Amino acid sequence: MKKFSTTLYKYIPVYLAMLLIFGSGCRKYLDKVPLDALSSETFWTSETNAMIALTGVYRGNTQMLNGAEFGATDWWSYYGLLFTEFATDNAYDRRGDNSVFNLLGNGKLTSSNAVLGQYWQRSYQRVARCNYFLENVDKTPMDAAKIERMKAEARFIRACQYFYMSQYWGDVPLVTKVLTLEEANTVSKAPKSEIVSFVREELTAIVAVLPNWKSIPSDEAGRASKQAALAFLGRLELGEKNYPAAAAAFKSIMDIGDNAIDPNFESLFDGTNEASSELVFSSRFLKNLAPNGFTQHCLPRILGGYHLHNPLASLVESYEFTDGTPFSYSDPRYNVADVGANRDPRLRYTILYNGNTFKGVVYNTNPDDNSAQDRLTAGALQATRTGYCIKKFNTGYTGDVANTETDIPVIRYAEVLLSYLEAKMENGDAIDQALLDATINKVRARPGVNMPAVTATNAATLRPILRRERRNELALEGIRYWDILRWGIGGQVLTGKFYGASFPGSAAVASRNGTANADPLGQSRWFVTSKAFRVGTDEKWPIPQSEQDINPNLR
Repeated sequence: MKKFSTTLYKYIPVYLAMLLIFGSGCRKYLDKVPLDALSSETFWTSETNAMIALTGVYRGNTQMLNGAEFGATDWWSYYGLLFTEFATDNAYDRRGDNSVFNLLGNGKLTSSNAVLGQYWQRSYQRVARCNYFLENVDKTPMDAAKIERMKAEARFIRACQYFYMSQYWGDVPLVTKVLTLEEANTVSKAPKSEIVSFVREELTAIVAVLPNWKSIPSDEAGRASKQAALAFLGRLELGEKNYPAAAAAFKSIMDIGDNAIDPNFESLFDGTNEASSELVFSSRFLKNLAPNGFTQHCLPRILGGYHLHNPLASLVESYEFTDGTPFSYSDPRYNVADVGANRDPRLRYTILYNGNTFKGVVYNTNPDDNSAQDRLTAGALQATRTGYCIKKFNTGYTGDVANTETDIPVIRYAEVLLSYLEAKMENGDAIDQALLDATINKVRARPGVNMPAVTATNAATLRPILRRERRNELALEGIRYWDILRWGIGGQVLTGKFYGASFPGSAAVASRNGTANADPLGQSRWFVTSKAFRVGTDEKWPIPQSEQDINPNLR
């Protein structure tokens, strides 16, 4: 039987599919789902209908009604964005070494990895929706300026798909129109340079059309702004090591002046502060209509969660002491009973550790306490595999853990400032205290964090400080994997043995680790996993084998 790819092909029959209509980055239209499919010939008759279609373009493939995800439905869904942390030195997927995400970074990546197919399919499905929207929205009888803004938003979303594909795959098909089935099954790859040029040109063009972040009204929250396009343009140039252009894009955001570092770090992730100007662009969720199921997947077991998200000790150890000195187990300020004591406050905001009281219960991960629901284990128990749990994104829920409306930041202003400093530093520009104070020190001086100012101006000294700051500030937000790949440090940080929390004197740790995996630091840390990142191979994803089998041009 001949196989066909529906990934690159968007068949629009007489009826406009509900696929195009569901969901939103803009909450205003989430309740406008029609009861029946609509004729494509009569659909484009009003601004409301056009907005419903654009809502579907924003929403992509992210789950509706049941917020729990069981695959990478989108680059901006929690499964597709936040779970990439499992491929890094930041976190571990409780489902084990053969989890599709763990396999991305442990040296066992192949073209048959299921998550590659999910990202590929969802990317091109989103591209197809954008193309269909762009080819039809001009039929709508509405103000031309509104149509141009909508088209700019669809172009933004399409460009973002190609940004991610360029960074992870490199060479991929560049599709900018609705394809026939035959075209979809014979399309060829474009070189990465062509994809990058397309993204650059698209984002540059739409900056002039999209509104400033501050001018978007609250009932349109989640729609793309000028700053969102500039931020992705900056990311693209940073990834391509075009540092002057990256710096210019990020500086444009800073100069507009709409965005700022929020004084309350924790509130950015608990659903209480989603209008913050620090949130340049976010995935939007709405209880009962387009909910977020992250909490169900990642809460501790004692609170009804599946505990999939397990931070590693290497991340916990990255957070400095409050005076800005690097962490050390031998430092007298280290407290094994309270690892967050005397540490960068972002550690306590980001990670749950043994002994924390959270949501009225004590998080007990002691591997020797068989009565503890969340005890550290290597077995099938839905509990931690590292002794830690993600706290970020989990603090604001009430009621149904699979039905929250906590948004997921895609771009924060903190990233903009850190990226601007990185671009200036890597370009060889002079770094002075004024630049540090306008970027990294604004992030560190946030009330409630209040870490000491960075004073290093020499690039060789500043680089590890800046990279650590970026890791700690953006921890578990889905940025680290891309950073590792673009910095070319996979062979350094994704090789060797990885450990979890320290339990001095633990019989369970001694039994688990044995002699082969004994903690080299002598701290009785729980052995979690080993990684063997393949330099020269694992920096780029292979095109999914299922797509190669259908279309030989993709081999």
